[in-house]
Amino acid sequence: MDKKKQHQIDEISNEVKEEMGQFDILDIILDESNVDPITLQDDKGNRISFEQVAVVPYKEKIYVILKPIDKIEGIAEDEAIVFVADESVSPTVLRVEQNQEIAVKIFDEYYNLVDEAVKNGDMSEKKEGNKAKKGNKGTK
Repeated sequence: MDKKKQHQIDEISNEVKEEMGQFDILDIILDESNVDPITLQDDKGNRISFEQVAVVPYKEKIYVILKPIDKIEGIAEDEAIVFVADESVSPTVLRVEQNQEIAVKIFDEYYNLVDEAVKNGDMSEKKEGNKAKKGNKGTK
């Protein structure tokens, strides 16, 4: 991945904070009725809006796939980013998953969950088409 894109991902990851500090971000991302954008704040105070694609539990951690609504330099419109919920701080914060192998596994797990839901009739063909393009570490 080029250095500019890595820098942008690192910048988002450094201090991504949930906009409404009185709420834990996990309460919002795990709320199945929530259809509002997820607005996060980076370490420079910039607010960035994301569409929540999926929550994927993996190896006792919670990962969230978010697709930027706002333009982020170095991130294509059809890319999504894998975040890991850091529960070691309060309130919980989301950090960009830095390990490319884990990010790819999270996308793979997401695709498996979507395929399973389609097979079980839990999702329409239309929703299946909304799969996120892998965006962490330049994976596509």
